[in-house]
Amino acid sequence: MKAQGYTKETISQIGVSKVDFPLFREGDTIAVHQRIKEGDKERIQVFQGDVIAMHKQGASSTFTVRKIGAHGVAVERTFPLYSPIIKEIKRVKTGDVRRAKLYYVRDRVGKAARLKEKVVTREQKEKSSSAKATADRAGISQETAEPVEDPSTLKTTSE
Repeated sequence: MKAQGYTKETISQIGVSKVDFPLFREGDTIAVHQRIKEGDKERIQVFQGDVIAMHKQGASSTFTVRKIGAHGVAVERTFPLYSPIIKEIKRVKTGDVRRAKLYYVRDRVGKAARLKEKVVTREQKEKSSSAKATADRAGISQETAEPVEDPSTLKTTSE
């Protein structure tokens, strides 16, 4: 049986395109909006759960999301990060974990399977917003820490 859709191998052959997803890590609760094609129709389906693992390997980078489905049945899905099937990723909650791989959650049931949420105080929010404002004034992107090109400083050539 042929593989349907995009696999890690086909994505690495196509090449890595820039993705504009928010930064997320293990322990975060995210909502992955993915394109589902059924016959000639296409729709968006949301898969929301906790990130339990991230495998950073260039073009074939993947992340695993785990959610509790109907009747308490756990569902895990591994998504390629650079897949064109993923339309959008939203970070719902920020987790407070001490591990890179959260496979121990698989053995837990009910409340024990919940992950702690990182609580951000008002002072921390104000500090991060002032740091972001300072970085914006300096022309530095907060996430990438690279200078952002200002259109007024670009040189144009007239012919």
